[in-house]
Amino acid sequence: MNIYIGSDYRGYEKKKVLLGYLSGSDFGVIDMGAYEYVEGDDFNDAAIAVSKAVREEPGSRGILICDSAHGVTMQANRFKGIRAAHCDSVESAKLAREHDDANVLCLSAHFLDDKSMQRIVDSFLKTGFENLERRVRRINRLDEREDYA
Repeated sequence: MNIYIGSDYRGYEKKKVLLGYLSGSDFGVIDMGAYEYVEGDDFNDAAIAVSKAVREEPGSRGILICDSAHGVTMQANRFKGIRAAHCDSVESAKLAREHDDANVLCLSAHFLDDKSMQRIVDSFLKTGFENLERRVRRINRLDEREDYA
């Protein structure tokens, strides 16, 4: 499985830490930017790149990091097939995967330390989806809109 990871300038340092942490894993880890610290860059660019990559590769996952995680979550969820979840705990990441088959994890550079992020990422990557009829039905309804990017 490939993991696509991106951030804006506020998440740039945290992204570098996560890239190092994931480098020894069994996953393919692809950096989607920002590739350098540019103060004031837009969170949208990384969120769009990661969302498109995850959408084009079923079974892959994404990780996005910005200051609060709100902006990247909103941007990612504009793409059909993307189920981005802003998670601030191991339990929230577990539930996002089990209940909602989240495929993009959004993290706050402001509110999470490195170790917390690593534990949340582990939970997100190791937890499977509970493939129950009601969960599948609800997930399918997420893409009922016709005006997705």
